[in-house]
Amino acid sequence: MKIIFLTDIHGSFNQTASLLYETVADLYIIGGDLIDMPFYSINTAIHYHDIQTSLNSLRKKLKKEGMILEDFVDWLLDSPNMHEDIIDMGSDFQQLTIRARRVMQQKYKVLENMISFKTPAAVFALPGNYDMDLKYTALHERDLHLQWHNIGGLKIAGYGGADVWTAGTPERYIVRYKGGIGTGDHNNELYTFFKAVKPDIIAAHQPAHGIHDRIARIGPSGSPALRTFCENNPVKLCLTGHIHNDWGFKAVEGCVYLNPSNYGEVTTIQGEVSEGGFFFQIEFNEIILEKVALKKMVNDRIHDIAEYYRKDGTWLEDIIDLERYQSRRLGKNYDTKVRKYHHIPEIELFKEIKNFFRLFRTQETEARLDELEHAVELLKDGFDDIAMDVVGSVNMGISQQSSDIDVVLYLRCGRNCQDLYQQCDYYSSAKALLENIIGDKYKFEIIDCIDLNVVEQSIITKNYECEVTQRFVAYRSICRPVNYKAIAPIEDILNEDIEFRREMEGSIRSYFRIFTTTSQHMRSFDKYESRLKSIGIKLPESIRDKIRQYLQVTDLDN
Repeated sequence: MKIIFLTDIHGSFNQTASLLYETVADLYIIGGDLIDMPFYSINTAIHYHDIQTSLNSLRKKLKKEGMILEDFVDWLLDSPNMHEDIIDMGSDFQQLTIRARRVMQQKYKVLENMISFKTPAAVFALPGNYDMDLKYTALHERDLHLQWHNIGGLKIAGYGGADVWTAGTPERYIVRYKGGIGTGDHNNELYTFFKAVKPDIIAAHQPAHGIHDRIARIGPSGSPALRTFCENNPVKLCLTGHIHNDWGFKAVEGCVYLNPSNYGEVTTIQGEVSEGGFFFQIEFNEIILEKVALKKMVNDRIHDIAEYYRKDGTWLEDIIDLERYQSRRLGKNYDTKVRKYHHIPEIELFKEIKNFFRLFRTQETEARLDELEHAVELLKDGFDDIAMDVVGSVNMGISQQSSDIDVVLYLRCGRNCQDLYQQCDYYSSAKALLENIIGDKYKFEIIDCIDLNVVEQSIITKNYECEVTQRFVAYRSICRPVNYKAIAPIEDILNEDIEFRREMEGSIRSYFRIFTTTSQHMRSFDKYESRLKSIGIKLPESIRDKIRQYLQVTDLDN
């Protein structure tokens, strides 16, 4: 079973949807802090926060800490002889609280719409300290707080919230956290729930005490009850978030604790922006935890940062992307420093069209992607840096039972075959093995092969005329990768020289025009549209216009 765990998305719904598009897993868990603020305007959020702060100070002054803030304000407004300024502030607070609830529910509905396509994989979420209780939202069926599920023979249970109330979120609607410091294990809601359920995997927003819970200048902030339970019960995996800067992999007393850091972009207390995109991919062989990988989503590309695997009873760490790993360790941004390149219009149009079709991604697409990832894993021992780019219906996300698989193959051949790759023994060997693995299940075709050594050398020497690199840039712009970690170092080198990439993109425009106006390419869009019709989805006219523009024709029937 494959699990993807991300947490603290803080309103990055589009990036969350991109992760769902680009990955295949049996289970997705989002560990809390789903939204960033209960309004659409930052000025309104600041105004509401300021009113909350003033009223909270008044609540302490009047020794009414036992009342939630909304009840305290109701009490104030019902009290005789209250000062007019306090009445005005309380009334403003009440109106903003009503609006906050409405906006929050709208945001959860948007998130539900964005992730609802991900079937048959299960997607669950926890509330964090920025969230309202999910049972009152469109995510109620995905709510993992005080819930458990048996998936793939593993019992998964969750507990959300945190022992801090985030000012700016209406206090009435938050989850009451009853699992933190100061609450004994045996009358602790978190501990009592997990003791009754006996989970193999725990997901909690707030971490266990002493593990991924350290706050600068404050110290440990995690739940002693969670730590006690994990150490005294056969918990295989504990997934947490909340503390963005104390993240990573840690194995203690047979339990593996994971905090990937924030997935959504956040603003620190110093006013600086901290980039996100981090998540864990977790693999079980039946009920045995076999492998954990820390990854990072950057735009629509997934970078492998580190892998953790068991050898001779001990967990080992393999750092794959040292620069991104060290940047996160130091609390520094890495990818936001890279100047963004601009795609040619044809590529931008294609990506917009593709993102629409992928909203209706089929189970057949998931099965083919899973098979390709499995095939690459089997071939890694025999081939250095083998990877693929998926084209056709698998790339668009709407494969059917009869659909074939078309891929671009990437190898480090070293033979400089250029366009004569079909005569290369190295390529032929890889093709034969892939066909043996996949051919019995799906019709499989390699439409091109790219030697990564040739691409790397041409970028370093600024060889603008290298057709292999031109093809590489074209495929990288529109395709979906399998085993991206073999391609990522080359694309990082390419993106370090944005002017070179732009020149290469300019040189492939003529290639795209030839490619997009072929009758086969046009027929593909007709085929994709008919597949949507078969499930009752009508192609919106706005998407039809984009397809016309992309194909550079005025009438799709021609």
